[in-house]
Amino acid sequence: MTQPLTLHHMSVSSMDNNVYLLAADGEGLLIDAAADAAAIMDMAREAGVRITTVLTTHRHADHTGALAEVLERTGATHVASHLDAPALPAGVDVEVSEGGHIDFAGRALDTLILRGHTPGGLALVAVIDGVPHAFVGDSLFPGGLGKTDGEAEFVRLFTDVKERLFDAYPDSTVVHPGHGAPTTLGDERESLDEWWQRRW
Repeated sequence: MTQPLTLHHMSVSSMDNNVYLLAADGEGLLIDAAADAAAIMDMAREAGVRITTVLTTHRHADHTGALAEVLERTGATHVASHLDAPALPAGVDVEVSEGGHIDFAGRALDTLILRGHTPGGLALVAVIDGVPHAFVGDSLFPGGLGKTDGEAEFVRLFTDVKERLFDAYPDSTVVHPGHGAPTTLGDERESLDEWWQRRW
C-alpha cells in the first residue's frame, strides 16, 4: 500500500522562488530546482526521500539555477514541457504534451501545458488529502496571470488557464505559484472577467 503524498516547500533566491517537493514511499518529486542545490538536498533528506523526479515548470533562468547540479547529484528523471525543453540548461528525459500525466510513487499525476508566459509552461496537479493541488509555475498567481509579452501571448495564456485549470478542476483546488503565496481556484474565479478586460 502506498503512503499518502506529503508536500514540502521552501523559498530560494532573491526572487522568492518557490521550490516544491512531493514525497511518498521514499521517493521525491521536485518541482523547479530554482537555486541552492544544497538546501534542496537538505529538504529531501528531512522529508526522508530520495529525489527521483525533477519537474521544471518553464524555461526562465530563475527557475533552473540549481537544475543541472540537482540532476547530477540525484540521477533523477527530468520532466518538462516539450515546448520549453529545448531552452532548458539540462537534458530532458520525459517531454510532456498537453493532456498527459506522469507516474510517481504509484500514482498518475495530471500534467497541463499552459502557453503564454513561455512557449509552453508545464503545470502538475496532485491530489493531497483528497484536495487537488496545482503547481503552475509563473502562469497563475493570486490576483492575475503571469507576465506575457503581447496580446497573442496573453490570449493564449488566459485561454489555457481558463480551460485547462478553471474549467477542469474544482474551486477547492489549491494553486501553488512559482513565487509568493498559494491561492485557490475558487478565490480567483470571480476575477477572470476582470483579468480579461485589463489584459493581465
